[in-house]
Amino acid sequence: MIEIPTADRPLEIAAVLFPGFELLDIFGPLEMFGLLGERAKITLAARNLAPVASGAGPQAMPEVLISDLKQPDIVLIPGGQGTRSLVGDRGFLEALTLCAKKATIVASVCTGSALLAKTGLLDGRQATSNKLAYSWATSQSTNVLWQPEARWVVDGNFWTSSGIAAGIDMSLALIAHLFDTETAIEIANRAEYVWNQDPDLDPFAD
Repeated sequence: MIEIPTADRPLEIAAVLFPGFELLDIFGPLEMFGLLGERAKITLAARNLAPVASGAGPQAMPEVLISDLKQPDIVLIPGGQGTRSLVGDRGFLEALTLCAKKATIVASVCTGSALLAKTGLLDGRQATSNKLAYSWATSQSTNVLWQPEARWVVDGNFWTSSGIAAGIDMSLALIAHLFDTETAIEIANRAEYVWNQDPDLDPFAD
């Protein structure tokens, strides 16, 4: 287990925003971490501090520049239609690489793993992605050990999840990993969410 001193300070989670991000990819996991209360501190980061429009339209307001992030415990990278253009945006990929290297844990939801794959950070690692966009996501790198049937995958300090709602399952698994399973179950129950605790149970793989 990666040791993070959550007893002495809040767990610091930095979520990366970009135009066209998927709403649930970000706010589903952040709701789970938010239910930790004072044990977690959540920050929204982007390349500039202007409002960032999601793929569905509503905007989110970043609080810090990606380049100004210090050493977050977790960096959360969503997917969404915006990833299609960002895989060719060298400036964004360089910023994401630097950000990810500062973090203790790097977690992606949906096609966020395609962005990580494009940086080279997933080379030689197991990872997964949204099953509806699986062909596109996996085409971003042949150096990744893509897992076609997985709700989420853990390889070292990289956590990647399948499509959209799978990020909630992954975030609860992260909470169980960093705290304990009882805490994760309590949070899932408070959210009235049925947590899929099995990373290999991927009902959308077919």
